[in-house]
Amino acid sequence: MKTVDFSLAGVQLTTLGSGALWWRDKNLLCVSDLHLGKSERVARRGGSQLPPYDTRDTLIRLEQDLRFTNAETVVCLGDSFDDLDVLDAMPETEAAWINRLQAGRRWVWIEGNHDPGPIELPGSHLAELPSPPLTFRHIAEPGQSGEISGHYHPKVRVQTRMRGISRPAFLIDADRVIMPAYGTYTGGLRSSDEVLQKLMRPEARAIVIGQTPRVVPMGRR
Repeated sequence: MKTVDFSLAGVQLTTLGSGALWWRDKNLLCVSDLHLGKSERVARRGGSQLPPYDTRDTLIRLEQDLRFTNAETVVCLGDSFDDLDVLDAMPETEAAWINRLQAGRRWVWIEGNHDPGPIELPGSHLAELPSPPLTFRHIAEPGQSGEISGHYHPKVRVQTRMRGISRPAFLIDADRVIMPAYGTYTGGLRSSDEVLQKLMRPEARAIVIGQTPRVVPMGRR
């Protein structure tokens, strides 16, 4: 698996092509915005009928990352579920799958705006997780340092041989990391959007995820 390493607050971190973040020294794997059960939630609320395979696909990739890292701690950085009713409709096989992934690991569910409260699955349920010198939370807070967050599903525009395309990416500067969405059915916010421009330093970089992750400029207006 191809990876990209970088440093934040003196800590060496590794981005995986899936969109996960690995803190090797702590043997900690962080994923953000899984949005499990999105197809069910959209259908339940009268939206379009999406193919109901998003949770399965997301869990397959998460299981692969856990095998690659053998992580002892997993931090799910908020919006792990598309709403708090998703678990009631989740097939038993998928709930059991999550339980198998959790077995023998410390598992932390950070609250997000889609899942703002405890869920009926094992693990710790926290508003944020301080792990000095880093802090894990769902939504970035201005003026922080050593912060790892999600929520915005950042994307950057990259040029291919034929055309420019938008790709999910980590945004990284000296203060923070904003992680891409890990879930299968998730959109994204352009890195040129004003909210991301204000949060990130002028020298911020992006790491585009995929089979061959690569570092590119964040992209400005």
